[in-house]
Amino acid sequence: MLVQIRHPERLIYPESDGKPMGETTLQVKWIITLFNGLQGLFRDRNNVFVAADLFWYPKYADPTTVTAPDVMVVFGRPKWDRPSYKQWEEDNIPPQVVIEIQSPGIKVAELAEKFTFYRRYGVEEYYLYDPKAHHLSVWRRSGRKLVSVKDVNGWVSPRLKVRFEATSTEPLQIIRPDGGAVRTYLELLTENEVQRKRAEEANRRAALLAARLRELGVDPDAI
Repeated sequence: MLVQIRHPERLIYPESDGKPMGETTLQVKWIITLFNGLQGLFRDRNNVFVAADLFWYPKYADPTTVTAPDVMVVFGRPKWDRPSYKQWEEDNIPPQVVIEIQSPGIKVAELAEKFTFYRRYGVEEYYLYDPKAHHLSVWRRSGRKLVSVKDVNGWVSPRLKVRFEATSTEPLQIIRPDGGAVRTYLELLTENEVQRKRAEEANRRAALLAARLRELGVDPDAI
């Protein structure tokens, strides 16, 4: 018998399950790196929404059908902040890309449940990365199915346009369309510090050269 919910607008859709973003610092690092990297990649596109650990409700009046992808990307939706992603309020557009960072304690049944959820509710590209084992799995939608991509090393995402360099011996590299790699915050800080020191050294040498030229009676500004 079909039970009709009289006031579906009064249903409560939780915004958190009380669990941490990740079980380990390694898992959290990857989630944050991917979230920041993809936000940066689409910073000039107002119709691409990137989220991390956000509850996604695909069905109206059903708060029990929910998941929180580690990272998800939705094309065709604005960037504004949301307490959760209620699909019926978003032109019924599901996240097209979902990335999960595998935790050490996750069970096979949980992975199967997530896969079934993403297949059923319209995800186009599903990525599962185990940072400890350096193992990447990729699935791409074909009709109603998510089909495994056999060779993931060098795989270019149809939606994201980034290239995945995945080997069993090195951490995953994600290469942007401009050829640059998605990097951690600490890596970016280190790179900026190196560039700052190089600029300071170049300025120091230029000042020494200018001073030497003036000693020789040459105006460096006139050269």
